[in-house]
Amino acid sequence: MDAAKRLATLNRIRKLSRLMDTSIRIPLTGFRIGIDPIIGLVPGAGDLISTAFSAYIIFLATRFGIPRQDLAKMIFNVGLETVVGTVPLVGDLFDAFYKSNIRNLAILEQHLTVVEPKLKEVSDELYSGKFSQV
Repeated sequence: MDAAKRLATLNRIRKLSRLMDTSIRIPLTGFRIGIDPIIGLVPGAGDLISTAFSAYIIFLATRFGIPRQDLAKMIFNVGLETVVGTVPLVGDLFDAFYKSNIRNLAILEQHLTVVEPKLKEVSDELYSGKFSQV
């Protein structure tokens, strides 16, 4: 995968992770949730849909050659959120606080800082809006 595709994939992971876990700010609290706990309110199917999004994020992260131990941590994060998320109401509150996708994004970004620091730097600059184009 060339550098442009790698940048696009990393930014897709960032956007999906933030959409799922931190896209909505709760007024007057500063606390952020994403659509993950909201989707989880749908009985049965909600947790499956959230898990599918999280699995897709992990799939995209594998394109960066993430080590097995990091991949295992990412799978554990999603698995824990999935299992606890099946408990009515308590699971949705857990989803709102645990934020497995943001945790997994941090694991990926830590890996990229070590393995591909230039890609991470360019991606950070592009994602923060410093540049309008590559």
